[in-house]
Amino acid sequence: MKLASYLVAGVAHYGLVVPTGLVDLTRRIGGQYPTLRHVLEAGELSRLAAAQGADPDFLPDEVVFLPPIVGPEKIWCIGINYRDRNTEYRDDSGLPQYPSLFARAPTSIVGHQQPIVRPRVSKQFDYEGEIVLVIGREGRHVPRERAFAHVCGLTLCNEGSVRDWMRHGKFNVTQGKNFDRSGSIGPWIVTADELDPRGPIEITTRVNGETRQQDSTARLLFGFDDLIAYLTTFATLKPGDLIATGTPTGAGARFDPPRWLVPGDIVEIASPAIGTLRNHVVDEG
Repeated sequence: MKLASYLVAGVAHYGLVVPTGLVDLTRRIGGQYPTLRHVLEAGELSRLAAAQGADPDFLPDEVVFLPPIVGPEKIWCIGINYRDRNTEYRDDSGLPQYPSLFARAPTSIVGHQQPIVRPRVSKQFDYEGEIVLVIGREGRHVPRERAFAHVCGLTLCNEGSVRDWMRHGKFNVTQGKNFDRSGSIGPWIVTADELDPRGPIEITTRVNGETRQQDSTARLLFGFDDLIAYLTTFATLKPGDLIATGTPTGAGARFDPPRWLVPGDIVEIASPAIGTLRNHVVDEG
């Protein structure tokens, strides 16, 4: 299944994405489960499949897409997780022993087709295309061999970054990763019964149609199961939590000179197995 969240006349809905449009689930079960996160918390994901044969209620251009999970409790982000990424830092360091990790706030993320915002305090606005794990089942101290049982599905992320603000702190990048509306997630979740998260899964980032990043999860340093096992040693993963699993080489900061995003740019994060997350860049008002 493909599951999306969206606004209709300013009211939040969720539904199934079918070839001809969106089958609205809010009208069918929204009284019991107001959001997709509530569906996951109740363990009722399989109940949504019954609507797959229904006629669509909306066309995609009749709604405003939200991030597929509205208001996740946690958004974990993994850095330096593709095999060539470590060499981009040119510091002669060896491969990392543990994942690099930081968190994003839900307010830093918008949905598919919505503008991402270059903040007024910086011109160093950058893209990072990533595949995102959507957690469907609570877990703590999850062993690798059981990790995939906790995955609801996969979606995409532009983990938008403000590079100079990532260097304000000595040991963290949090400031540059949490500007309001600087990143995006979507366009929808593809559930694990349709897309095996064991992969391999391809990902491409394009800016104005030009390919900037391209790689496969076969080349991750820390696989999806490794990440779930590591995170759950210190934190409980909850239904609706998101794990952005790292970006390939080719971000704008790595060009000489850097190729920062500017207003009017179109950024697309694409995976044949998932779809295309598309956003345009605007300046902060």
